[in-house]
Amino acid sequence: MKFRAEIDIMPLEALLDPQGKAVSNNMKNIGLEEIDNVRIGKHITLQVEADSQAIAEEKVDEACKKLLCNQIMEYYSFRVSEMQEA
Repeated sequence: MKFRAEIDIMPLEALLDPQGKAVSNNMKNIGLEEIDNVRIGKHITLQVEADSQAIAEEKVDEACKKLLCNQIMEYYSFRVSEMQEA
């Protein structure tokens, strides 16, 4: 079975996010004073071939821990869903 994973990786709250800070500081310049505390991360999608959703989730978790996410500076969350055949 094929599964689709959507992974979100964000900087840890305790760490400075220079990109997010720059965007936050410029919101007032474009008339959006109400927007603050912007955090910028990564969104990754991938496909997994697995016998079950539980196995697909294990593989995605392993990929995040070993390659996609620097857990010293980032945290991650993901969703896995079965792909519909066309």
